[in-house]
Amino acid sequence: MTQHTVRPSGPPAPLAPADGWSLVLPLKPLALAKSRLAPFAGPHRAHLALCFALDTVDAALNCPGVSRVLVVTRDGAAGDRLAALGAVVLGDEPGGGLNTALAHGAAYARSLAPYAPLAALSADLPALRSAELARVLAAVPHGGRAFLADSPGIGTTLLACSPGSALRPAFGGGSRARHAAGGARELRLADVPSVRRDVDTGEDLAQALALGVGPYTAAAAAALA
Repeated sequence: MTQHTVRPSGPPAPLAPADGWSLVLPLKPLALAKSRLAPFAGPHRAHLALCFALDTVDAALNCPGVSRVLVVTRDGAAGDRLAALGAVVLGDEPGGGLNTALAHGAAYARSLAPYAPLAALSADLPALRSAELARVLAAVPHGGRAFLADSPGIGTTLLACSPGSALRPAFGGGSRARHAAGGARELRLADVPSVRRDVDTGEDLAQALALGVGPYTAAAAAALA
């Protein structure tokens, strides 16, 4: 995998408190990603997972107020594609699963921009709209942590923290309840469906397509028709 970042040799230079958001996205190796899409997508499942990530990263990079997007992945080919869009790509160095990967990405984001607000974002939001993501980030309160629940209201698609606060990710099944129990404030916004609509199943994808997906997923879905 091509090396896309160079770690600083000394302490990072302080950045202004007004520095924009750092977003951290996790991505499984494509061969293992989105297993619940297999009945719908068959051999195209891995390619769909990549397209979801490409559309998510593209929308995030174009979101007002976002200064950098970091992707944590062990998939070299996917990392190369995402880096070509402008993402900072990190290897999943510690291993240990989703939340360990997010903590690793958050730590590196803080080394790049210690005074920037930080958020973990799902990488399977193919309908993501930059303007809707901007509304979510603008609703994050100063101080502490906040999260946005997914469309079914069970999981989490975004967890944010202010400078000086730890991210403390607890993603996975039932993460909405875990993040709330851990003291994060739930963001209750009615007009951001694209930020809530993650995709794990064929039904989820149909709902994302109805919202309007990005160009990568649109082309991949058209090839399945």
